[in-house]
Amino acid sequence: MIQRCGLPFTFSLLHPKNWSAWFGLGLAAIISVFPTSARHSIGRKVGTYIYNNNKKRRHTVNTNLSITFPDLPEDQRESMSLRHLQWYGCGLVDYSMIFFASKKRLALMSEIIGKEHIDAAMTENKTVILLLAHSVMLEFGPPQIGYHFDIFGSYKTSKNPVLDWIVARSRCRHASLVVSREEGLRKLVKSMSPERVMIFLPDEDLGRENSVFAPFYGKQKSTLTTTARLAKMGKAVALPLYVYFDESKQKYITHIGAPLENYPSKDAVADCTNMNHSLETLISQKPEQYMWFMKWYYTRPEGEPEVY
Repeated sequence: MIQRCGLPFTFSLLHPKNWSAWFGLGLAAIISVFPTSARHSIGRKVGTYIYNNNKKRRHTVNTNLSITFPDLPEDQRESMSLRHLQWYGCGLVDYSMIFFASKKRLALMSEIIGKEHIDAAMTENKTVILLLAHSVMLEFGPPQIGYHFDIFGSYKTSKNPVLDWIVARSRCRHASLVVSREEGLRKLVKSMSPERVMIFLPDEDLGRENSVFAPFYGKQKSTLTTTARLAKMGKAVALPLYVYFDESKQKYITHIGAPLENYPSKDAVADCTNMNHSLETLISQKPEQYMWFMKWYYTRPEGEPEVY
């Protein structure tokens, strides 16, 4: 099966309505050559601005933190909220690296922990699915894994065609195939094999369809059953994955956890609980870098009030 990765460049991308996007990419190209200290200084300022001026986003962050860390005093929760949004700002600025930094530079700035779990599965001729948690630095995971393995996965399309093109282009620098969500799962399933590693983001709240409620940091969360179905169809080993920036090492850490045991099972709730717990374990290492600005608990069980 011939597979094409990425989107073709067309002259329509140069239309004047897209010039602002091209200007932004030009600015990102310049920022990408800055040292980490300079990029993160800019990022922290961006995050502080969001904290002070975007009340809706700050409210979502604080709500999530109050649910997941109920014993955290209010002043510490506010402090963590600020730190999180500052890290979010750093992640936004660091995205320039994903677009424009060389593979060698990215490799030098990154470290992978738990690679032996993928090696062990491949030695046993098993398919691998990496369950990538939504961290602010998640984009630095695939390049590091793609440096060692043939990887593929999906991505969310952008309304802006220039951004859609550059995101697909940047991911195809490190992956042999990327599939938009709109294309569905069939193409992903057909691409599964012991020679390739699938990267899948399993933790988003996408409503009640293809989901069950399972605990995440002690609160019932609408959790996708899709991951377990993919693992079953591909007879795959599922490994949790979390990516974060380590200030002491000044590196982007791609941390792969141990394989989920008894996964998938015949119990969808047990599978989702198993997966959520494995992600919690990794997230808790650097919780301030998880995407707390996303509405993880938006969908509620019958009878429970909305939390946002």
